[in-house]
Formats: sequence, structure tokens, C-alpha cells
Amino acid sequence: MTVLQLVYGANILVAGSIGIRSLFFPESAAHTVFQGAYPVSEVMRLVGCLWLAIAVLSGLGLWQPTPFAAVLVLQLIYKGSWLLVVALPAVAARQPIPRGMTLFFVIWVLVLPFVIPWARLFKA
Repeated sequence: MTVLQLVYGANILVAGSIGIRSLFFPESAAHTVFQGAYPVSEVMRLVGCLWLAIAVLSGLGLWQPTPFAAVLVLQLIYKGSWLLVVALPAVAARQPIPRGMTLFFVIWVLVLPFVIPWARLFKA
């Protein structure tokens, strides 16, 4: 198993379980995933759809790692954007944020640039 496949496996476990919880049990997700930082809303279900889609595409990535690496680029962009635009200002303003999710996003943003097969993914 390659490092890329390990990342896909982590996506399946983490994004899949959180996606299901956020999509089908948003009240539970508000307390666990989002740690009470945000009120329950349909936005949690929307995020759940995104995370579940990432898990499904990661499942396909186990089978064909390079063609599905674009899902990792998507994660790098949205997680990095969220950290810069939402988490960082919230921390500076001492507002609540989901710390567990934030930590996971930081780890993923630090790891993904080294795991994504950039040259093979964007080969002309």
C-alpha cells in the first residue's frame, strides 16, 4: 500500500464517518464534529455531502490513486481556505471554533502537498 493509498484510507474513515454524521445526524455533528462552535443548520448537511463525496472518491482512489488525486487538491484548497478565512480570524478574535476539526485540517494541509503526485496529476 502506498502513502497515497493510506491518505485515501484516512479520508474514507474520517470524511466518511463525519460526512454520514453531518448529513444524517446534524444535531449530533453540531456537538461532536463542530464541538458546539456553530448552531445546527442545513449547512452541516451540505458539508456532510461534501465529506461523503470525498470519502467515495477516496474509495475509488484506493483502486486508481493518481487519477483520483484531484480530490486531494480539492481538500488542500478548501481546508487551507477555511483555515485562513475562518479559523485564523476566529482564533484572533477569541471566537469558538471546532478545535478537533481545525487540528485535523492543519495536519492535512501540511501533509497533502507532499503526498499529491503533482507531476503525474498535471502531466500534459
